[in-house]
Amino acid sequence: MAIFSSGEMARYDRQMLLPGVGFKGQKKLKESSVLVVGAGGLGSPALLYLAAAGIGRLGVVDGDAVDPSNLHRQVVHGETDVGRPKTQSAADRIHALNPDCEVIQHREWLVAANALDMLRPYDFIVEGSDNFPTKFLVNDACVFLGKPYSHAGMLRYEGQLFTVLPRVSRCYRCLFREPPPEGSVPNCAEAGVLGALPGVIGSLQATEALKCLLGLGDLLTDRMLLFNALTLRFREIKGRRDPHCPVCGDAPTRTTLEDKPFEACGI
Repeated sequence: MAIFSSGEMARYDRQMLLPGVGFKGQKKLKESSVLVVGAGGLGSPALLYLAAAGIGRLGVVDGDAVDPSNLHRQVVHGETDVGRPKTQSAADRIHALNPDCEVIQHREWLVAANALDMLRPYDFIVEGSDNFPTKFLVNDACVFLGKPYSHAGMLRYEGQLFTVLPRVSRCYRCLFREPPPEGSVPNCAEAGVLGALPGVIGSLQATEALKCLLGLGDLLTDRMLLFNALTLRFREIKGRRDPHCPVCGDAPTRTTLEDKPFEACGI
């Protein structure tokens, strides 16, 4: 049985021309799996570009339904999807884009009780959640499992992202020990977000996933990339893994997952 159909060979032709990809690299992508946490603003472009690039299995985690207020930025969904589960809407769009991509729907919220089992089967995690408790939960679960992942966040006109290689590079808790006090940081439902902004950040997350799976280039580890859409400038904040980090440090003190209340705002 052929590894790729004639349709797949045509679809991936321009990508397989790249040094470092070729037939072997494309085969590696087909055999790889990525879990995207959040089918919202960040997850939308990440899912579309990962599917288009030929990732063999994509997992989508989201317990929400499509709302009209999502549509200016969550481009994996359309007007006819309003009211449908986001995982189903995303799966339909992915299958329309690339029918050879297997989509696993996790139509639920990521919580401490299911996080390890949900993340374990995947090779790379894209964190596109819309609340701090979930971001910390993804970080801790990825560190415990040794899963590489891409963190990202955004608000108004600014976004940030970095990649974590557990116990090798700086993790989210190396930077921020705990979620900020409730109500101290506005969410996008309160402060707004430019519609095209998550397209930039989510596409970069997909790029990091592909690079990691292919073993290409320099990953965005120990560097937080900040993007300002108003000035169209990127800048970096460098750092290293904190040996005193409670999760990834030399003598970790946090060894179990825990839940904290959150309210999804649908970034």
